[in-house]
Amino acid sequence: MSKTINPEKLYNFNINEFISHALAEDIGDGDHTSLSCIPSSAKGKAQLLVKENGILAGVELALKIFKAVDPSLKVKVLLKDGSEIKISDIVLTVTGKSQSILIAERLVLNCMQRMSGIATKTNMLVKLCKGTKTKVIDTRKTTPTIRGLEKWAVVIGGGANHRIGLYDMILIKDNHIDYAGGIKQSIEAANIYLKAKKKKLRIEIEARNIEEVKQILEVGKVHRIMLDNFNYADIRKAVKMIGGKYETEASGGINEKTIAEYAKCGVDFISVGALTHNIKSLDLSLKAIK
Repeated sequence: MSKTINPEKLYNFNINEFISHALAEDIGDGDHTSLSCIPSSAKGKAQLLVKENGILAGVELALKIFKAVDPSLKVKVLLKDGSEIKISDIVLTVTGKSQSILIAERLVLNCMQRMSGIATKTNMLVKLCKGTKTKVIDTRKTTPTIRGLEKWAVVIGGGANHRIGLYDMILIKDNHIDYAGGIKQSIEAANIYLKAKKKKLRIEIEARNIEEVKQILEVGKVHRIMLDNFNYADIRKAVKMIGGKYETEASGGINEKTIAEYAKCGVDFISVGALTHNIKSLDLSLKAIK
């Protein structure tokens, strides 16, 4: 897998199952347009063409889709995941049964366009943080059932993943704090729970202001402090207070206009939900050629 990522293992995501369901949703009882217009014996060739500059993602997935549709299809990859692409670049060519190419076309494009859009956005934000120690990370604001694809695309774009789901980290946010009765109560309860369940999960807690940072530091027993919706001055103050004792994460509406300044404040991570929930797909097309 690209960028040493194994989506099936890391993201609790079954690629073959996803492809099977996606194809079944699209094909139904048959691709009647192709079946009616094109002989089953007809052979063809197509190329995947770039129509917008950006970062390429989803090639490895496309190979699996073509194989699932028709193992006899021959795919030649010209550009790999993570490549900088420009208009008119050719990503790959596919040769084989024309009907099979047409069945695979839309699923390949839908996945690659979205993944490339995510990778492109991520790469832009990562570049804006260049020269700082800050890593750009995603969130759980993903599309249900394709979280694995979206988080994979973030890594291809040069970013990193936050937690994958509710199961692999304890993240105590404002609602948890309020329901638990306060910062001290929520941290203590989380630590007691992990000990009782014999689980080794990292604990992160959200702070809404400087006063809450002080309360968290008094209790300790966490790994990371999320500084949510802090202004630049308060972020700098909080980072100084924490003094490297715990990891720091800035979050809350951070975008391409503000991320560089937040990175300069010295945080370890900046989480950006828009990486996956507010993305424009990159324009790609699959065109028949002779």
